[in-house]
Amino acid sequence: MSKSNGLSAMEIDEEKQIGPKFQINVLQLLKSAQMQHGLRHRDYTRYRKYCTARLRRLYKSLKFLHGRGKFTRRTITEATVTDVRYLHIVLYMAERAWSHAMEKRQLPDGPNGKQRIYLLGRLRKAVKWATLFTQLCSVRGDPRTSLEAEAYASYMKGTLLFEQDKNWQTALVNFKNARAVYEELGKYGTIENQVLCRERVDELEPSIRYCLHKVGDSKLQTSELLDIGKMEGPALDLFQTKLEAVMEEARQQQAATMTEFNWLGRRFPISNAKTRVSILKAQELEKELQSPAAESLPSEKRLAIFDKIFSAYHDARSCIRNDLATAGNAENVKDELTGLDKAVSAVLGQRTIERNQLLVAVAKSKFRKQNDKGEKVTKPEELVRLYDLLIQNTTDLSDLVSSARDRSPEEAAFAEEYILKGSAFRAERSNSCIEHASGIMEAEKIPERLSKGVSSISLSGDKKMEKFLMEMLDEYESALGEPGSKTVPRIEKFPPAFTSVACNPIVLDIAYNSIDFPTLENRMKKDKKGLLSRLWG
Repeated sequence: MSKSNGLSAMEIDEEKQIGPKFQINVLQLLKSAQMQHGLRHRDYTRYRKYCTARLRRLYKSLKFLHGRGKFTRRTITEATVTDVRYLHIVLYMAERAWSHAMEKRQLPDGPNGKQRIYLLGRLRKAVKWATLFTQLCSVRGDPRTSLEAEAYASYMKGTLLFEQDKNWQTALVNFKNARAVYEELGKYGTIENQVLCRERVDELEPSIRYCLHKVGDSKLQTSELLDIGKMEGPALDLFQTKLEAVMEEARQQQAATMTEFNWLGRRFPISNAKTRVSILKAQELEKELQSPAAESLPSEKRLAIFDKIFSAYHDARSCIRNDLATAGNAENVKDELTGLDKAVSAVLGQRTIERNQLLVAVAKSKFRKQNDKGEKVTKPEELVRLYDLLIQNTTDLSDLVSSARDRSPEEAAFAEEYILKGSAFRAERSNSCIEHASGIMEAEKIPERLSKGVSSISLSGDKKMEKFLMEMLDEYESALGEPGSKTVPRIEKFPPAFTSVACNPIVLDIAYNSIDFPTLENRMKKDKKGLLSRLWG
């Protein structure tokens, strides 16, 4: 008992000497910071600047400054960590270094030699700070914080080895360790924390499968790697940069067995390895575009796949024409290369028509009404322009196939098919012109309809209520309209309508002319006239 009490006392003294244990939800903290400051849109520059500003605030709030004038970094040790913010400093130092490396990885043309050296240096810094974070959390953090710190450091180490293209087995071990920790942490805690841990496991899975592929312990196919590459997340950005290299390697291996290009029953030999790789890349993208899953893809992604197909076929044509320029006087080689160039150009023309048909479908969906995203409505002349392009594409393709002297039946049928398609596009274009004219006519009729509508406006209220209350006193029907409506009550028409009124009778007094009235001269006052009045009459 006394021994037990002695151990407890020693533990208490040790705890007093070291200090309290701190708790940090590492994954939740970082995920929230990343999503709110740039990584939702893969903007690593913005996130790096946020980490720098966050570190400045932490240093200032802790008064853990590095002096004025000459910079002298103050180290953070276990004894220094008297506040959880010291652990935040180490964590954000690792995040800033990692985001700076990812920023260099996203350069338009990829990092050059010097930039790649700098990129690896920043990743090494991230590993250094993540390792220090693990050491500090093992002493000053609670058990969950220590586990999350170990998983974070393992992920950083795996990322560095992943970018270095070496020690795939060690990288695999680090990624597996991080996955094991997040799988275990995903069983406990809040629902939000469990969801974040499961998402992290899903993000780590492609990197593990890729490492297994490089080690040789996996039978993962190139198409499966392509499916994994469609996933999104900060943890998958390095994986996506490696994916194209793997696809290129797989194409080169497959191109070694590809000796000819088949088109409309004809076989064209391919001697140039670069031409084979470009054609294989285009064919893989065509399979992706023609798969059932492609129908559910948004139009923007399908158009992006078309752009990649065009780029691959243009690279193939460039290689073919370079071979033609160096073929010299070898007529057989020139004929084979000319036929191959024609076949590749015809396939490129077919894909161009398919892409323009997709653009027509997108334009028609925006032709009648405004969509939810607030995009502009398609103008009729834009639709006509697209049909003009389709007519020109079909004409060029049919002319290309018909230009050969010894056309095969397959080529003749192919040319006839696209002549008919051109006629169909021309008819649809006439229909678009009619729609355009109808639209102009409707626009011209709008003022006339507006004037008629204004002239028919009545102040008597709703037209549905035809009778007034005074006209249907024997019916039980409201004259006030629907509850809550602004309809004018129809009690009685005002001003009242004109009504006929009876005139007074006309009296004809026919006895007036037959009555002899008595004379009243004797009652009249007689005028007295003077001399002058007598003289002047």
